[in-house]
Amino acid sequence: MKANVGTIDKAARILVAMVIIGLYSGQVITGTLSVVLLVLAAVFVLTSVVGFCPLYQPFGINTCKKKKK
Repeated sequence: MKANVGTIDKAARILVAMVIIGLYSGQVITGTLSVVLLVLAAVFVLTSVVGFCPLYQPFGINTCKKKKK
């Protein structure tokens, strides 16, 4: 797995995950919607930690900075 999630992308994913968890904790979102959003938040955190998003690969998206040779 080659990293394809850049620093800004990682930060945005973590921020969105924190907002979702905050909304769930404050009971703003409930029911099925909360479960779906919590799963999405977990995926965002996981892809941020790993640095790889499988959905980016088929579309050729790469938000990592290019390394200079």
